[in-house]
Amino acid sequence: MSLSPDELLRYSRHTLLPEFGMKGQTALKSGRVLIVGAGGLGSPAALYLAAAGVGTIGIVDFDAVDETNLQRQILYGTPDVGQPKVAVAASRLREANPHIAIEEHAEALDASNAVRLISDYDVVLDGTDNFSTRYLVNDACVMARRPNVYGSVFRFEGQVSVFGTPGGPCYRCLHPEPPPAGLIPNCAEAGVLGVLPGVIGTLQATEAIKVLTGVGEPLAGRLLLYDALRMRFRQIVLPRDPACPMCGDAPTIREVQAYDPGVCEAGAGSRNPALESRSTMEPAGFSPRDSGSDDMTVDELIEWRRDARPHVLIDVREPSEHATSRIEGARLIPLRQLQSQVSTLPKDRPVVVHCAVGGRSAIAVAMLKVQGFDARNLSGGIRAWQARAPADI
Repeated sequence: MSLSPDELLRYSRHTLLPEFGMKGQTALKSGRVLIVGAGGLGSPAALYLAAAGVGTIGIVDFDAVDETNLQRQILYGTPDVGQPKVAVAASRLREANPHIAIEEHAEALDASNAVRLISDYDVVLDGTDNFSTRYLVNDACVMARRPNVYGSVFRFEGQVSVFGTPGGPCYRCLHPEPPPAGLIPNCAEAGVLGVLPGVIGTLQATEAIKVLTGVGEPLAGRLLLYDALRMRFRQIVLPRDPACPMCGDAPTIREVQAYDPGVCEAGAGSRNPALESRSTMEPAGFSPRDSGSDDMTVDELIEWRRDARPHVLIDVREPSEHATSRIEGARLIPLRQLQSQVSTLPKDRPVVVHCAVGGRSAIAVAMLKVQGFDARNLSGGIRAWQARAPADI
C-alpha cells in the first residue's frame, strides 16, 4: 500500500524516523484499529491514531454526549451535548485526517456481536469504563486472536497493558473473574482527574501503533501503573497464568459471556493478591472475598434506630456530597481518610457504613473488618435510604 504525495507530506515527521520510515507508515495505513468506547480513553486515543495515519478506525459506542463528559472527553464540545458519540467522533476524526476511513458502530458491544466485530480489525483498543464490557473485550480478543490494548483510570491513577498477544497474558490472568456488581465506586461517585484519561489514552495509542508497525517493545507481559499526584510510573511484570480460564493451558471458557453491567473500574491492585502490595489503586488489605456477607438493608437500619440499638453510622462520601444530603447522626469520614481515623472508632458496638449507592462503603467495611471491627455495609447507600426511610427516623 503506497502513500499519496499529500500523505507523504503529512506523515513526513514519521518517515524521517529511522526506526519507523516508510515501512512503518504504510503499515499504519493498512492497519485497522477498533476502539471500544469513545469516552475519556477513546477520545485522545482516536485523535492520535487518526493523526498518525491508521488507515481504518472503528468506533463502538451507543451513548450520547453528556455535559459531564466534557471535562475529559476531548472529542466533544458543548454544542455536541445530546448527540450520539459515534457520529460526533467520526465527524471530528474525518476533519482531523481526510485520508483515513472511519467505521461507525453505534451499538453496544455484547456477546452476540463481540467476536464478529473484533475479528474485522487488527488491534482492539479497550476504552471501556465497566467490568462487564472489559471482560467481553478480553474474551473476544483471545478467541479472535487479536491484541487488546488495555487502559483504565480511577481518580488520579491509571494503568496500561497489552493483552492477548501470542504467549502473553490476557486480562483474566490479572483478574480471573469480575467483582460483584456495585462493589467498586463508579466515576460519578469517585471522580477522575480530567487530564488523566488523556495520559492513559495517549499511551494506549502509542501501544497500538507499536503493535501495528512492529516498532519497539509493546507492553505485553507488563502492567504500567501511573500515579498523577506523585508523577510516577511503575511497572509490574505480568506473565501469562497457565491456570487462566481464558488463555491458560486448559481453558474452561469456550464462548464469550455477558455479565451484569458493572461500574467504572477502580484499578487492578487488590483484585489479584500477588499485586496487592504493589498497587495503590485500592486500599491495602481489601479483597472482594471480604464483602457481600455483611450488608445491612435500609429496613434493618430503620429498626435499629427505632429500637435505639447502639451503633455508629459512618458516611464515607466526600464533603460536597454530604453537604447536599445526609442521614441524621452520621459521622462524615471520606473513604480516603478512613484509615487515618480508624483509631477514633469504637469496637464495642457495630459500625454501619454508607456512601451513595454502596460501592465505597463496601471497601470501607472490608478495611474495618480486617482490623477487627463489627462493620456493616448499608445496601443501596443513601439513595436507598432516601427512597424508603420515614421522615421521623
